[in-house]
Amino acid sequence: MIKRLFSWWLCALLAAPFALAAQEKPDALIERLSNQMIDRIKADPALHAGDLQKLSALVDEIIMPHVDFRRMTALSVGRYWRGATPEQQQQLMGEYRTLLLRTYAGALSSVSDQKVRMRPLRAGAQDTEVIVRSEVLQPRGEPIQLDYRMEKTDDGWKAYDVNILGVWLVETYRSQFAQEISARGVDGLIRSLAEKNRQPAGKKPS
Repeated sequence: MIKRLFSWWLCALLAAPFALAAQEKPDALIERLSNQMIDRIKADPALHAGDLQKLSALVDEIIMPHVDFRRMTALSVGRYWRGATPEQQQQLMGEYRTLLLRTYAGALSSVSDQKVRMRPLRAGAQDTEVIVRSEVLQPRGEPIQLDYRMEKTDDGWKAYDVNILGVWLVETYRSQFAQEISARGVDGLIRSLAEKNRQPAGKKPS
């Protein structure tokens, strides 16, 4: 379920031109992209099937302008980030990005007839950090919470964390990464991520 919902978030960010997104309020941006996302997946069999190569190319071309991925990685690594060298930081960003793509690409095939309902945005006109709240409406079952932490930058609003069913993605990985770094150091975490990313798609890490 979490993989599928994160995939919706990931693909929603693929759906629209950056120039338009930069002009929109954060909740309007998320609503528009979320509504476009389902049609995008239905229209693209390869994306619907979770084609990792095609998803990666789309992310490089479109998604990164909408996400502060450096901040997302830094928050996920936590207090160890500032102690990492610039080279280690780049390696962490690269392996983390690949991990997220591999983890969630396969869940794209589950996206079908869901709809997104936005909740009121509790933010002032001058706020530069907001939480955009939404619900995923399913054909059957209760609505599912799906929220976004976003920041206002010179290039428009950017997402850097997502909350699925009450669990923030960054916090989840920060706990996992802290254990790995505590045991094996930053290089150990990089090696662990690289090893997971080398495994065949669909195989669970050992």
